[in-house]
Formats: sequence, C-alpha cells, structure tokens
Amino acid sequence: MAFFIRKLGIDLGTANTLVFVPNEGVVLNEPSVVAVSVPDNKILAVGDEAKAMVGKTPDTIIAYRPMKDGVIADYRVTEAMLRYYLNKALGKWNLFKPEVMVSVPAGVTSTERRSVVEAAMKAGARAAYIMKEPILAAIGAGIPIYEATGHMVVDIGGGTTDAAVISLGGIVASASFKVAGNKIDQAIADYIKKTFNLAVGEKTAEEIKIAIGSAITVEKEDSYEVKGRDILTGLPRAAKIGTNEIVKAIDGELKEIMKTIKRVLQDTPPELASDIIDQGIVMTGGSSLLRNLDELVYRSTGVRAKIADEPLLCVAKGTGIALEHLEVYKKSILAKR
Repeated sequence: MAFFIRKLGIDLGTANTLVFVPNEGVVLNEPSVVAVSVPDNKILAVGDEAKAMVGKTPDTIIAYRPMKDGVIADYRVTEAMLRYYLNKALGKWNLFKPEVMVSVPAGVTSTERRSVVEAAMKAGARAAYIMKEPILAAIGAGIPIYEATGHMVVDIGGGTTDAAVISLGGIVASASFKVAGNKIDQAIADYIKKTFNLAVGEKTAEEIKIAIGSAITVEKEDSYEVKGRDILTGLPRAAKIGTNEIVKAIDGELKEIMKTIKRVLQDTPPELASDIIDQGIVMTGGSSLLRNLDELVYRSTGVRAKIADEPLLCVAKGTGIALEHLEVYKKSILAKR
C-alpha cells in the first residue's frame, strides 16, 4: 500500500516532528534534532539517531534543533530534516509526490510561513499547506471548530505555548509565548546546578520532569536520584531531589504560561467567554502531560481544564483530518502552494 500515499500531515515541532498519514495514523514520531559534521557541513543523522548524540558529540559534530521556538531557525537543515521524514514515511517505492499539510505556531510571521512552505516543496511535496497549530490541535482533539460556540485550546509543546479561542473555524483571540517544555527542562537544570552544585544535561532534566515533576505542590512526594558532574570537583556525583523542589524550580515558567492563558481569556468577547466557562479549556501538546497542570490552570483562571486524549498527537491528527477534508477547512489554511 505504501506507494499510494498521496497525503501527509506534518507536525513540525521544536522538540518532536510527527508525520501523520490519513487512515494509517501517526507513522513517525521522532525528535526534531539534526547532527551536522562541522568541517564539511554535512548532515550525519536526523531524528532518534541524532537525539542520542545530544551532549555526547566530539567537537567536529554538532547535534542541534533546527526549529527554534516552533519556527525555522536554520532553513537548510530544516529542509534536509523534512526530506528525511518524507522519505522515511513514504518509503522508497512511492511514485507520487505527496500533498503536505504543515503546522505552524499561532504567532508565526508571513516570512516564516513562506520558509516552511518552501522547505516542504523543496523536500519533495507536490503541494504544501500551512495551518495554525491551535486550530489543528482543536481539530485533532475532536472539537467541532465550525460551530458558533467558543472553544479554548492551549497547546504546550517543546518550544511554544499557543493559547487560542476558536469560533466558527477561525481564531478569535490568541497568544503565542516562547516558554514551554524546553524552558521548563532548562529551569530544572538551573535549579539543580544552583542547589546541588551539580551540572546536568537537558536530557536528564527532561527525565526528571517526566518522572517526578508536578505543577503544584503535593503532599506525597516522589524522589529521584540525579546523577551529574560536581561543579566544584569536576567529578561525577549523585543527589536526591523531590517533587516539591521541582515545583519550586519551574514555578516561574509555569507562571508565564498561566499569564499567556489569562491574556487570551481577557481578550475574549463576553459571549464566547461564557461558552468557555461551560466547555472548559482543552489542553494539548506533550508538555500538558505535566502532573496537575490542569489543576494549576483551574486555580489560576477559575476555568476547568481537561487534557485531550493523546495530547502529543493532537496537532498531527489535526493535520490528517484537515487534509482529508480540505474543502471544509480551506478557510483556515494560511498559505499554500
């Protein structure tokens, strides 16, 4: 069947890139990381292979993320990454150039949109469409976006937090903020450095967040053994950290995310605001899996929040659904070629 794939949805994220094929689901979910060799500027590995190299490479190889805060920071590398994902998802027998739908953050500029379309076309797409992440997240979370009721979606990914109120298929109020999963990991690493004099990498910080992190203080704490390099002696050492310390470490970042959500609520017309109180806020994106985040949203805004099913896959699913029904969603498409 592989050579009949004609449509692909791509959730081009700062942390992960997901490829969705209609009727098949998510066929690929790999980190948005590329390893480049410095002397000859050649791309050595993409995705899982490249992520395994982060923080472990010799000086001649750099492993980095070409997407910064949800937008293309390095055009050439992003194009190579897209080509790798398209080829991997399509397999080598694919005879057709696919139609591709790519997600972009709500706050994206027209230049950034153009560069995404061009990267997709150069990577081998027959046609490329661009849609805003909150709309795709809403479609993927099963929200009927064309109804005349207000729905609020908060998509917290690796690089950006996108909050938007959607009604009649369009975004009524939105805010995009460059604090999300990666900044939370960074805050954990900084806290461990300051408190324990231990240097840890972003991969370790992310593992700690997933294992014991929480958005609000808990009565029954979990603990985690952190292994890193002692800043004073330079030797490897371990220390124990508890959930409530993580809560303290990431407090500033979570406050910024809550501010973004509040700003959107403040910009929402009163008629739609009452809908949102009834419907609640839908949380999508990988970082919305942080324990008790829905409770923190409720405490900060007074509006109930619920995590969508498979929040990591919502945007990718949305790209697939939008591709299947291009006619229905054509009002929401930002750029196409």
